[in-house]
Amino acid sequence: MNKVAFLVRTKEELWEGLRSSLGLIVENNDVIMAVLDQEVEMTPEYRENLDWFLEMEGKIYSNRPANQEHGFELITIEALGNQLKGMDFIVPF
Repeated sequence: MNKVAFLVRTKEELWEGLRSSLGLIVENNDVIMAVLDQEVEMTPEYRENLDWFLEMEGKIYSNRPANQEHGFELITIEALGNQLKGMDFIVPF
């Protein structure tokens, strides 16, 4: 099992970042997804996939307080950096 972090930095990549996170968590990897500097626009499709990701024990983080209403854990860049030290792979979007 690999530890993988997806870092999503643009609104255009929100869907692709979640889709990729789901793909790897289905393959029994330990996956986190962090949305940085963006507020998530929650659509029914995004919510469904996000819920599936969370059911599979994925972790979601954001440095934007507004994303907490969607279930994202608030994280500072420094704290995220510490988490990234333990990852096998880091995938930036």
